[in-house]
Amino acid sequence: MTTPTLEGKRVRLGRMEGEKDLESWAGWFRNVEFQHLLDVEPPHLWSAGQIQTWLERKDDRSVLFGIRTLEDDALIGFVTLEALDWMTRTAWTSIGIGVEARWGQGLGREAMSLLLGYAFETLHLNRVSLTVFEYNQRAIRCYLRCGFLEEGRARLAVQRFGRRWDLVYMGFLYEDWLRLKREEPVILS
Repeated sequence: MTTPTLEGKRVRLGRMEGEKDLESWAGWFRNVEFQHLLDVEPPHLWSAGQIQTWLERKDDRSVLFGIRTLEDDALIGFVTLEALDWMTRTAWTSIGIGVEARWGQGLGREAMSLLLGYAFETLHLNRVSLTVFEYNQRAIRCYLRCGFLEEGRARLAVQRFGRRWDLVYMGFLYEDWLRLKREEPVILS
């Protein structure tokens, strides 16, 4: 699927490109804390080849955006729509801000809001879903502020940091998007 360019107040979503982007990704995936926030698998080093293969995958069921800051065009993360089902008009999303210095600044929230606008207004999806680890409270707050609702939990599904944690399921419907557009700006600062 072709990756469009989407621009907000502080970030732009667009295609991942070139060696420089590959180097950024490789750095993020050497960060154990970053991996703990994204994946249930134990952290492991990704080779440049593995990252390149993942970045270059193309199909009509997924779209991968790089997240860049408008102030300096720096690649700071990614956001995806995956498992797009055109019959049911649903998809799954994930996001990662790989540059720790950018955590907690609302850039991920703005990127997710841009992605949701694309999902609902351009792709005409009815539902976007995600999962998040119970211990990732910053992400949960971000998703709630974007308009996602918690829909359930897989109790004690994740082993991490010497204990078990819930896997939280969240969803966002087109009707939620319309309600938010009527009530308040979608991108909150």
